[in-house]
Amino acid sequence: MREMLLDAETLYTRAQTHEALAAAFSFPADYGRNLDALYDLLCALPPTRLTLRHAEMLVVNMGNYGELLLRVLADAAAENPAFALQTE
Repeated sequence: MREMLLDAETLYTRAQTHEALAAAFSFPADYGRNLDALYDLLCALPPTRLTLRHAEMLVVNMGNYGELLLRVLADAAAENPAFALQTE
């Protein structure tokens, strides 16, 4: 199982967040950098665990978009049994 660690305390913008996710998960170059594309890729991941530290900072830094991002991560983890999400 791949283990990924992201610290949301360092993520301030949508673009920065999608860049960090793309790098962490080695998403393809044509990754759309939006929530729909993120969900699609997360649902297709092989066994992977993402630990998201300071998850609440996504909402602090990005408001509603941060809430939507957290929902997408949780929904993808529920849909794909190979993808595990742990928030701290």
